[in-house]
Amino acid sequence: MKYYELTIHTTEQAIEMVSNFLHEHGAGGVTIEESGTLNKERDTSFGQWYELPLNDIPEGHAVIQGYFPEETDMDAVVAAVKPRIEELREFGIDPGDYTFATKLVDDEDWANNWKQYFKPSRVSETLTIKPTWEEYEPSPGEKIIELDPGMAFGTGTHPTTSLCLKTLESYIKGGEEVIDVGTGSGILAIGAMKLGAKRVLALDLDPIAVTSATENVKLNGLENDVEIRLSDLLGVLDGKEERVSVTVPVDLVVANILAEIILLFVDDVFNALKPGGFYIASGIYSGKEALVEESLRKSGFEIAEKRQEENWSAIVARKPKVGG
Repeated sequence: MKYYELTIHTTEQAIEMVSNFLHEHGAGGVTIEESGTLNKERDTSFGQWYELPLNDIPEGHAVIQGYFPEETDMDAVVAAVKPRIEELREFGIDPGDYTFATKLVDDEDWANNWKQYFKPSRVSETLTIKPTWEEYEPSPGEKIIELDPGMAFGTGTHPTTSLCLKTLESYIKGGEEVIDVGTGSGILAIGAMKLGAKRVLALDLDPIAVTSATENVKLNGLENDVEIRLSDLLGVLDGKEERVSVTVPVDLVVANILAEIILLFVDDVFNALKPGGFYIASGIYSGKEALVEESLRKSGFEIAEKRQEENWSAIVARKPKVGG
């Protein structure tokens, strides 16, 4: 069987949105390659090492490849995706001088080759992400997140995800009820449970994400502890959803999505949290922190902490306790 491979050269800043556009227009899988220069700062604080070879992608740029069935009208896909990418500039996301290239490939060229680069990766003091097809013997106290992201989601080692997991590790003390907004592969929901949360409600508007998260939750034996819903946060708060497994308001909300999306539901998160509860917002690209902080404060949050990894930030906000 053959597939069309659509290659887009763009910036690292635009990776998440461009990847999403490809999925929305029928991509059966997406691969991402970022710059591999010697100047790229890599996190080795937990002994990680990087097997991907150096490449000639300029610093700050990326190559995204989407795979489409052979019968796809690729001219129509490019015509639909191009204005979506251009529109990113209106949201302060620079896609650079992006280019498109299309060719036919055999499915063996892409369906499984990416797996050779996905190895067990220690992402925090206790959490390690392990692909299901790799053998791995954990050390004492090490918590394993089994993951099969498929072609639709990342491996969990992107700075925004590892930043979120490290932050969750600091704020989950045990017994918390958590809402994960925009769960994707379900990795943050699984991580929260591994760290000691009592229950997690994981939400996503993408049916593919719901399917992926459901499978990964089962891989980790957490199907009785993590509820996956096709929904947004507002649907849970306004009573339109049938009864959910967590008690709202909850102790902690986490969202690993772009700043532009975070800004759309800050008030909803405030209402979803108990007094004294925490909101971990990640996926904030460099230069967007001030906008997110301003919105959080306007909704009544206090800024508890800010963390950064590469060009990405996570902001931890606290809902004030009643009476201070």
